[in-house]
Amino acid sequence: MRGTMPATDSSSPAAAPLSSIGRSIAWSLRRDQNQIHSFPPPPPDDATDAFQRRAAHLLNNLLAPPAADDVLSLAWTRRLVDAFLLCLEEFRALLFGSGDAPAARPPLDRLVADFFDRAVKALDLCNAVRDGLDLVRQWRKHLAIAAAVLSSSSSPPPLGEAQIRRARKALTDLTILMLDDRDGGGVVGQRNRSFGRPANATNEKAARGHGQGHHRRSSSGGSSGSGSGSHLRSLSWSVSRAWSAARQLQAIGGGLPVPRPQDNAATGGLASAVYTMGAVLFIVAFALVAAIPCQDRGLHVHFSVPRNLACSGPITTLYERILDESKKKERKNSCGLLKEIHQIELSSRHLMEITDAAEFPLHEDKDVQVREAAQDLVHLCDTIKEGLDPLEREVRQMFHRIVRTRTEILDCLSKPHGTQ
Repeated sequence: MRGTMPATDSSSPAAAPLSSIGRSIAWSLRRDQNQIHSFPPPPPDDATDAFQRRAAHLLNNLLAPPAADDVLSLAWTRRLVDAFLLCLEEFRALLFGSGDAPAARPPLDRLVADFFDRAVKALDLCNAVRDGLDLVRQWRKHLAIAAAVLSSSSSPPPLGEAQIRRARKALTDLTILMLDDRDGGGVVGQRNRSFGRPANATNEKAARGHGQGHHRRSSSGGSSGSGSGSHLRSLSWSVSRAWSAARQLQAIGGGLPVPRPQDNAATGGLASAVYTMGAVLFIVAFALVAAIPCQDRGLHVHFSVPRNLACSGPITTLYERILDESKKKERKNSCGLLKEIHQIELSSRHLMEITDAAEFPLHEDKDVQVREAAQDLVHLCDTIKEGLDPLEREVRQMFHRIVRTRTEILDCLSKPHGTQ
């Protein structure tokens, strides 16, 4: 069974264990007020400038054609997370790049501690995004049923009434699911599995039996139900109903400490590098919450970046572009701004419209219309199937890289001055 990680929402009783995890950096810094924590000496100014330019370049690539035409698609979102992973790896290399003896720099450990306190919040969002991707998989199954029924090569024209009815039922079920899960309700609000441990078939089977039994006994888990939704809930740690993706975004981006001249002077420009990494973390988290169904996925989080930083332009552009997408009339009530989710909504609605009150046998023109719409569904199903797993792998990498880098930084902060 996959491991679990409590949510960082402090309003939840289950959040207590993560409080210690989420604040362990700050506590480790306070354990001994007289202890000096240290990193290697400041890197050359050109190294910190190069990191900021590199981050800006990676984000700018996502805004240039042809990538710009694919904003918030599965493929584009995967490239965005990949850009974050590259930035985080270079950020880590920047902090540990010097082989000289460590030098004490109190402003840096404070800024890095703040960054990783925010990064812990992103771990919850990684879990929530994974759940949202599972939800899209469930939607795709219904879409695939309609596509298979209507595009079967063994069916001679025209399509029969039974085929049309079966396809319409699949699309109706899909519509109901999407309405139930709009704004983070339904199954998404009931589960939050972690990337902690991989599952195998034996453990999953055992977990299913134990989980279902526990689920029936639980007073807070909702109806045990049947089908894929209850199966996913039975294998997962339930988040608090008060857990909010919007609040997590606020915790990640709200009050991000802008580097002061004296901090940059004391750290060789690393203060600005830490801020840049925090800003990149926020915009990636913001895009993921916007694109993928999450519980309480509001985007009303104000965020701005000082204009003198190299990453200011692309981050501001991405932020405004996503907000503009969310304000479009046809996207306001969507479960997510992911391009493929919008295509699911449009394609299913179109097919329902052209088969509404259809007379049988279908007229030749109507039959052609339905079959063409079915081919669009087939193409959409293939696109979703090919895109979901790579994106989930990138989000899993994001989760583990944050945890690994944070652990390495904590180890560095815990060493007294002069320790190699």
